[in-house]
Amino acid sequence: MKRRRLIQYASLSGLGLVCSLAPQGIATTLGRSESHSKSTKELLSSFEFEVPIVDRRGQEVDRQTRQAHFFSTELGETSNLTMVAIPEGRFMMGETSNGQKSDQELPAHWVTLKPFFMSRYPITQAQWQAVAQLPQINRPLLAQPAHFVGADRPIESVSWLEAVEFCDRLSHYTSKTYRLPSESEWEYACRAGMSTPFATGLTLTSELANYNTQFAYAAEPAAAYLPETTPVGNFAPNAFGLNDMHGNVWEWCADHWHSDYKGAPAQGQVWIKDGQSTLRSLRGGSWADTPSQARSASRSGYPADGLNRMIGFRVVHV
Repeated sequence: MKRRRLIQYASLSGLGLVCSLAPQGIATTLGRSESHSKSTKELLSSFEFEVPIVDRRGQEVDRQTRQAHFFSTELGETSNLTMVAIPEGRFMMGETSNGQKSDQELPAHWVTLKPFFMSRYPITQAQWQAVAQLPQINRPLLAQPAHFVGADRPIESVSWLEAVEFCDRLSHYTSKTYRLPSESEWEYACRAGMSTPFATGLTLTSELANYNTQFAYAAEPAAAYLPETTPVGNFAPNAFGLNDMHGNVWEWCADHWHSDYKGAPAQGQVWIKDGQSTLRSLRGGSWADTPSQARSASRSGYPADGLNRMIGFRVVHV
């Protein structure tokens, strides 16, 4: 299939499609539990990390030490894929603030999820190139489609269809099932137990994420704007051990686009029924977007065959 070029430079909101522009203010609840059995964890490695939490001024008010479990797969000689264990749990998905709301994030609803694994970072260009060399399943892949070139930068300018092909090739290569996350899996993993608008607390700063710092979310200090992607892992992870969930690149999800959450599934599954079949869901915001667009609840949609230097993806394994 011919690659479709739809490159938008300023923000996905410029498409006039479905980008959320909801203001600050989210209150959600997450019930977490240790989901992976002891026998499963014994097969995994672990890493320890610190999670900074900030107030609305961007001042650090807490720093938590956490541990995450993971497994790693070699992709060629120079690239590994790290998959982090996400525990089962229940959370309130969507917008629940008392202020102005976006219909795209309503109605807020409880979702219960089983444990799964998610890639620690957005898929990098090195990982993409390794998988792009594997035998084709359904469609060809360019070895280097990205606009902002760098082995450790997230892959971007790839369509949803190409991201699915990546998952198919990776699944065949590893004999494990990889796919794009559902929207509910993505938001649950992004929030990582936090009830605030961001996994970082009440706002973002340039020390916490890569986004358009020309716009403020709360009372955080001004900072120089870097209009490009940054290497993955430049910023601290969230409480689940996942990096770059806010900003850097929007991330494809498996779901068809729905303009609100009416009829949304409550068990974390991919939502296809009654959706717009030509559009797929996006989460996380990008280097070009306002901090509001990088909130945990923020969502957007884009043509499944569209390409954009603000859009990448990460994968899950169940």
